[in-house]
Amino acid sequence: MLTVKKTLMTLAVLAAGVMATPTMAADCAITIEGNDQMQFNIKNVEVPKSCTKYTMTLRHTGKMPKSSMGHNIVLTTTADANAAAADGMKAGMAADYVKPGDSRVIGYSKMIGGGETTTFEFEVTKLKPGTEYTYLCSFPGHSFIMRGVLKLGS
Repeated sequence: MLTVKKTLMTLAVLAAGVMATPTMAADCAITIEGNDQMQFNIKNVEVPKSCTKYTMTLRHTGKMPKSSMGHNIVLTTTADANAAAADGMKAGMAADYVKPGDSRVIGYSKMIGGGETTTFEFEVTKLKPGTEYTYLCSFPGHSFIMRGVLKLGS
């Protein structure tokens, strides 16, 4: 009986260790939802300094197509956000509303419609301590409503 108890305790400890691993990996990733009401469900993101790469996933929880209610995520400094969004609108849908080669853009996802998901990653070394970053949807008319703050954490 004592051996069975020790075996079960050992298995429980091992299982707890295995379950902790995905949680640690998830610290370098986030999933944000966008909907047909032009809202992101997360408004503030803190990227751990210990991450080398950070993954951002966008899930469009709405039902409308990308031609009428498309969403993406564009990451830039807060100081550059409005200008990058304006230039993205000029770039058009074929460019996912992101100006090709725009040095102000740290990373971005493709444009998606209702029910779709997209992911992109960026190098955390591109973030500077004390600088405020904005992530936004660059679909025309969305950038002033659909935005959040991203910062480099400790």
